Amino acid sequence: MDYVKAFLVGGAICGLVQILLDKTKLMPGRVMVTLVVTGAVLGCLGLYEPFARWAGAGATVPLLGFGNTLWKGVKEGLANDGFLGIFKGGFTASAVGISGALVFGYLGSLVFKPKMKG
Repeated sequence: MDYVKAFLVGGAICGLVQILLDKTKLMPGRVMVTLVVTGAVLGCLGLYEPFARWAGAGATVPLLGFGNTLWKGVKEGLANDGFLGIFKGGFTASAVGISGALVFGYLGSLVFKPKMKG
C-alpha cells in the first residue's frame, strides 16, 4: 500500500505542476524554484514532515522534498554553527542528492548523446 500511496501523491504533485505550467505563463525554471521554496516554507512551518511521513517517497522525491531537505540542513547548521550554519547547512544536507544528480546526469549524457535544439 505504501507504493500506491507514494505513486498517487507523487503523481498528484506532478499533475498539479503540469496544470500550473499549462494554465499560466510561468517558465519551468520558475515553477521549479517555487516548488523548492514551497517545500522549505512548509518545512519551516512544521507541515511538511507529517505529510512526508504519511506520503513516503511520493512527497520526499519531488522538488518539494528537496526544499524541505534544504530547510532541515539550514536549521541544523544554524543550531550547530551559528550564523555561518545558515549558509553551509543546506549544502551539507543536500550534497549527496546534488552529487548524485550531477553524476547520473553526466552518465546519461554519455549514453544518450544529447544535442542542442536547433
